[in-house]
Amino acid sequence: MRNIVILTGAGISAESGIETFRADTGLWAQHKVEDVATPEGFARDPARVMAFYNNRRANAAAARPNAAHQALGRLDAAEDVNLLLVTQNIDDLHERGGSAHVLHMHGAVNSALCAACDHRWPAPSEMHAGDSCPACDAATARPDIVWFGEMPYQMDRIFAALSQADIFVAIGTSGNVYPAAGFVAEAARAGAHTIEINLEPSAVGSQFDEAIMGPATQTVPAWVNSVLSKA
Repeated sequence: MRNIVILTGAGISAESGIETFRADTGLWAQHKVEDVATPEGFARDPARVMAFYNNRRANAAAARPNAAHQALGRLDAAEDVNLLLVTQNIDDLHERGGSAHVLHMHGAVNSALCAACDHRWPAPSEMHAGDSCPACDAATARPDIVWFGEMPYQMDRIFAALSQADIFVAIGTSGNVYPAAGFVAEAARAGAHTIEINLEPSAVGSQFDEAIMGPATQTVPAWVNSVLSKA
């Protein structure tokens, strides 16, 4: 059994039409981070933040899994692979591409969270400021998204998997956001073979043992095929 941990970022969903954040024409060029992706921004203008994530939810719902998502779904189903797929993305394209072992470290746009009692429920297509929690009835619903300044989800589980990994792969990530940018060093300390698959080297690209450059829809299926051929 091979233990594989994969980290995915915006680059894997870009070819499905999901808007990225860090490109010159990306979401951060159109919106200030502090306005739509911080607890303080939500406190100042919850309606604006809700509208931003309503648009993200619609964008994700209209997108379709691409060949890279589908290839990782095939890898997840392999009998000799123990896979944890950690994604920084808030869309559900990995799940729709066939992956079952997905951890959304930055939350999920199709999930709602109660700021009062931590209850989670499927988000409607549109959320509004002052929406009530179905569990406690407090008017404290918010998108189930990890904003800047908040702790990513399930870090203990991620670091436990990295400590046991035989292979660590980062796909379509910028290497600019911690703690995810530190995963390659953590996996390397545990003895994992580390691979970066990206359009261009990330900010931590020099830390990987191997680099595969090119569009995710081409590089990821080819890499998955090579892994499965070694079964």
